[in-house]
Amino acid sequence: MDKLRRFIPLPEQSFFLFGPRGTGKSTWLRQVFPDALFLDLLDPAVHRSLEARPERLIELVTASPEAEIVVVDEVQRVPELLSAVHSLIETRPGLRFVLTGSSARKLRRGGVNLLAGRALNRSLHPFMAAELPVFDLTHALRFGMLPLVWASPQPADVLATYASLYLDQEIRMEGWARDAGSFARFLEAVSFSHASVLNAAEVARECEVERRTVVRYLEVLEDLLLSF
Repeated sequence: MDKLRRFIPLPEQSFFLFGPRGTGKSTWLRQVFPDALFLDLLDPAVHRSLEARPERLIELVTASPEAEIVVVDEVQRVPELLSAVHSLIETRPGLRFVLTGSSARKLRRGGVNLLAGRALNRSLHPFMAAELPVFDLTHALRFGMLPLVWASPQPADVLATYASLYLDQEIRMEGWARDAGSFARFLEAVSFSHASVLNAAEVARECEVERRTVVRYLEVLEDLLLSF
């Protein structure tokens, strides 16, 4: 995709950038900070190394003294890194961290150090119409405006794969929904409540689950930044 402008003000200090998968966080940050030290926790080798020893982050940053900005992509995959980030912010004045995340669940429920106000919060959502050189209302209503889907010549297939990704990788692997079949039915049922008043009891009846189960599933979607 060509470089596109996103309407998000850049802080002058370290910040978290939250947003669901596919909103273009990594792509946008590589465009905005081309000279940053970039650590992608979706890279298996990087993830294994830092998960085994989070303090390696300090070693990596120390070995790159020219780096003024450090991007840690998908920081929720190794929440313990935030203690190392905190230490570096305290000892390296002028060093800025950009910490992206597609799930607030692990960070919030893990009780990890959230930098005690030393990093601001920003969010990146799907495209706004004004961010696009050409806006197609019919396409937007049918497929949504996730950059990952919008840029694809086969948006229906990409959208189906995207839903499957969350069902398999984010939900089933993390054990957030014990019954993947019920959660899949929930996703289909709740999609008809888009931009309308949500009736959790009605969704529960359609999914053949208890209302409290639907409420828990909705909390999972909120934690994954997929619903508000």
